[in-house]
Amino acid sequence: MPRHHRHHHDEPVVQSVTSVPESLAEEQAGRIRRYLVTMGIRTVCFVLAAVTATQGAPWWLWGSFAVAAIVLPYVAVVLANAVRPRLPGSSAPVTPRGDGPDQIGR
Repeated sequence: MPRHHRHHHDEPVVQSVTSVPESLAEEQAGRIRRYLVTMGIRTVCFVLAAVTATQGAPWWLWGSFAVAAIVLPYVAVVLANAVRPRLPGSSAPVTPRGDGPDQIGR
């Protein structure tokens, strides 16, 4: 939970780096990763369905793999398109301590 600091009117408002939401590029990379992992699992399920069906495994075993191979592309697309909402005002201002701009010039 972010700590809220009291802000005086004469002090500048500084954005806290720890309260900044995840960047768009990082969010997209995470969604692509989830998609690829899900589709990788789907490929394994497809291969396992084919192998278990040809080797005479029980119908429920190869059928389960087949159903997973059919359903997982839908799941992968839904997860890839699931964008987290960006909440306005979710960041908290931080009041700088010390000399402020004078400290930068040193």
